[in-house]
This record gives sequence, structure tokens and C-alpha cells, in this order.
Amino acid sequence: MAGNYLTSKEISDYTINGGVAKVNRSATVVLLMGVLAGVYIALGAIGATTAAHDIANKGLAKLVSGAVFPVGLMLVVLNGADLFTGNSLIIMSTFDKKTEIADFFKNISIVLLGNFIGAVTMAFLQANSSLLEMSYGGFASYTFKVAADKLSFSFTEALILGIICNIFVCAGILMAYSATDVAGKIWGCFFPIFAFTISSSEHVVANMYYVPVAIFAKMNPELVAMSGVDAAVLAEITWGNFFINNVIPVTIGNFIGGVFLGSIYYAIHHKLSKIN
Repeated sequence: MAGNYLTSKEISDYTINGGVAKVNRSATVVLLMGVLAGVYIALGAIGATTAAHDIANKGLAKLVSGAVFPVGLMLVVLNGADLFTGNSLIIMSTFDKKTEIADFFKNISIVLLGNFIGAVTMAFLQANSSLLEMSYGGFASYTFKVAADKLSFSFTEALILGIICNIFVCAGILMAYSATDVAGKIWGCFFPIFAFTISSSEHVVANMYYVPVAIFAKMNPELVAMSGVDAAVLAEITWGNFFINNVIPVTIGNFIGGVFLGSIYYAIHHKLSKIN
């Protein structure tokens, strides 16, 4: 350990050991940890959209949103929860033959289900509160437009944005792992997630809040009327479009991004180092 942080090799070892611990838990525990992470990421999204919804300048809105959204990953890392995107780093334990490939896929599948339950629950609560009436329906309008934007990507676009996103996220998780104190872990989470949010790349668990909250909100005729959003736009915000146009490609992309980063670090510290 160098000073008050772990070296890159130590981070790699820490991640491998953490992966072993993650797969050696009961399915119920893994599911509940996934639910918590879904709730935490949704809380970050709620705070970010509330802060940014009434800012006309798109760049400034992204900057403000980026400054708030990282609280979601901070809650996941510091409070202890399992996030699909971060758990893709378990691949390092699998490469090290400390976890089986079947256990890896079982873990991330259960975690993804838990993330969905947690995030959608928060979306339902938010949509059925009065909060989306803020700014005379401007918050509802922003919510519908964000969801519509996320459903407008082609499969390839959503896939690539998912890859980019999880390189950001997993880099942030590794930075948080490097710190040995709470302040260091907070800053480790903050900067990569700040950059990810501004980049407009796609995080499947965050989207499990962003799109469902719009689906639930459009069931409220008064909220729809206040928003002033065109009916044709609202018609595209459906569960079917969400899963086909966003969840599937973004999930694959997030998985690829996390495995990509984890594979490189494993190769550097546990394969190439032995050769040299």
C-alpha cells in the first residue's frame, strides 16, 4: 500500500477477493443487495433530475446533474450494495479461477433483477408523488423528454453508449477501492460518475428509473396535461420499447465495458507480470 491508497496491483487483488465474496452468498442476500443498489442509483437520479430539470442550457443542466448523480454510487460503495455494472468486474475472479463462470453469470443475473426491482420501485413512488408537478409541470415535461431520448437510440448506438458508460463506472469503482478512507472513496466515486453523467452514455440501472418513472407518470392525465408533451412522444414511452430499445442493448454494452476493463487489469497484473 502506497500511503493512504492501494496500488493498481493491490486494487486488482482486492477486486478478485471481493468477487469471490460476492458469489459466495445466498441468492436471497444477492437479490436484496441488488434491490438496495437499484434504490440508491434511483435516489441519485431523482436528485440529479430535480436539480437540472428547469435549466434551459443543456450543457449547464448536464453539469448540475453530473454533480448530483454520483451520490448513487457513493451509497452503493459505502453502504454496501450490489450493482450489475460493478459486478461485471467479478470476471477478474473468474479469470483467476477463484469463481466459476456459471457463478459469475448467476450473480450478475440475480443482481440485475434486484436492481430492476429497486429502481422501478423508486420510479413508481416518484411518479405518484406531487414532485413531478414542480415548475408548473416542467419537471414532468423534462421526465418525459429524458425517457423519450433514451428510447430513440438505434441498437448499435445504445450498445456503444453502454460500453462507454461502464468503463466510466468500473473505473470509478476501482478508484473507490483504491482509497482506504471514506473521503477518498467518495472522491473516487465522484469524478468518474460526474464525467459519465455529462457524457450522456447509458447505464442500464439508472435507466430502470429514468424510463419507468415516465411510464408511470403518463398514467396521470393531469400530469400529462401540465407537461405539454406531444401525445406522439408519450406513445413511444412503453415497457416494450424500453426493454427492446434500451435494456437489452445497454445491458450488453455495460457488460462488455466492465469485462473489457477488468480483463485488461487482470492481464496486466496476473498474466503479463508473470511472463515478465
